[in-house]
Amino acid sequence: MAGEQFALEARGIIKVFGNHVALDNVNFGLKAGEVHALLGENGAGKSTLIKILTGAYQPTTGQVLADGEPVVLDNPQQAQKYGIGTVYQEVNLLPNRSVAENLYLGHQPTRFGFVNRRKMEADTRTVLARYGLDLDPASELGSHSVAVQQIVAIARAVELSGKVLILDEPTASLDRNEVERLFEIIAGLKSSGLAIVFITHFLDQVFAIADRVTILRNGKLIETRALDDLSRTDVVRLMLGKDVAFSGATKLEENRPLGDVLLDFQNYGRKRSVLPFNLTIHKGEVIGVAGLLGSGRTEMARIMFGADSADEGTVSFEGKPASIARPTDAIALGFGFCPEDRKAEGIFGDLSVRENIIIALQGKLGWFSALNRDEQMEIAGKFGESMDIRAASLDMPIKLLSGGNQQKVILSRWLATDPSFLILDEPTRGIDVGAHAEIVRTINRLRDEGLALVVISSELDEVVAYSSRIVVMRDREMVAELNGENINPGVIVQAIANHREGAPA
Repeated sequence: MAGEQFALEARGIIKVFGNHVALDNVNFGLKAGEVHALLGENGAGKSTLIKILTGAYQPTTGQVLADGEPVVLDNPQQAQKYGIGTVYQEVNLLPNRSVAENLYLGHQPTRFGFVNRRKMEADTRTVLARYGLDLDPASELGSHSVAVQQIVAIARAVELSGKVLILDEPTASLDRNEVERLFEIIAGLKSSGLAIVFITHFLDQVFAIADRVTILRNGKLIETRALDDLSRTDVVRLMLGKDVAFSGATKLEENRPLGDVLLDFQNYGRKRSVLPFNLTIHKGEVIGVAGLLGSGRTEMARIMFGADSADEGTVSFEGKPASIARPTDAIALGFGFCPEDRKAEGIFGDLSVRENIIIALQGKLGWFSALNRDEQMEIAGKFGESMDIRAASLDMPIKLLSGGNQQKVILSRWLATDPSFLILDEPTRGIDVGAHAEIVRTINRLRDEGLALVVISSELDEVVAYSSRIVVMRDREMVAELNGENINPGVIVQAIANHREGAPA
């Protein structure tokens, strides 16, 4: 990129948090009048790079340049002065205030020292008309759809900044018609010369709207290319890489007999979350779930467990109709769920290892059948030994354990309830090799003991090794179910990349 002037550029960016290198010598250049997609899985470094480009973080080393000139961005307000605006997935506006107040928040027109509401509302009508919106400027922002709120947020960012617009997952909560409307607006802004960064997990949308793509993986720059030079399969391979971070699992033998049907989901889904899917799960099998981040993998897991309730379809458990409207319904049926974000949703950080292990069992038994301390220590000790949980004491706070040991504690919590069905969302992400291998061995052992599991994983070689079947998610939809010889990384990548019929070309 040397010698080429960009509207916004990052050169040699390194960002270190403690002992963790979040970005490792990353270069990024954004041209005026282009839509530039920024892609990568969890932990790739996208969010860190965006925060550096918008002044929320400062790089450990490296430079940010605006229109070819080095700049120091100490905060987002300073970034706005250089023409850099950002719109996030969760609209960061005030839903209980008017559309006009949100559009001009912090820079309202005044007259004689007072806000000039008449001018502000008239100017709001003029601005929103450029985006095809005819709204009452005095109406509450929260009374409008998420799509309208997103457009208002974009209009505000463009009015405040005007050179660079960073869109972070802007379509995550929109339906197809709303996405098409947003793309029309993006195309108009692009033609006016605005430089646009587009962050999304939907490949169809990337190929529909973007000119170039930058792919990050594990904090490193993998590729910056024109999309005309890449296929969807190329992009998926670049995002996922060829790294295999575990050893010790062997490919599950084919023609393995299945147990009885445990669960049967029919046309099961949730609007704006995951499209209706059909899935039958047998005892003694592992169903792997593959797909890029944001493809609907976690959303599927959450409605299976009742963390989000399905609004259509049916489920049967051991041949009988069942209702899973909330997690307590799932737990009563013998379900367990290890979430992807173990720190936010998995562990109770200030509670001890012992308390974290027994809490689900105690909830299942009810507080009138409280386990005494000796019983708790016996249960925690058994799993501490069988799962090789490395803790100085079972009474130490779990937040002091490594990520791998925390993950083994969460898995032990559900195994203590003697479950019939386990959902594991990225159970080996971000843990050391030893803990990784132990969890893979545990998955194999549980399958052999007759437990039914659904395991979500981004590590394709891993999920191939232990899965009886693999379902592939893309754009919140189950698009393939693989078995036999089709359980291999190449087929999975192709299924992830295949262009969906009816999607924007």
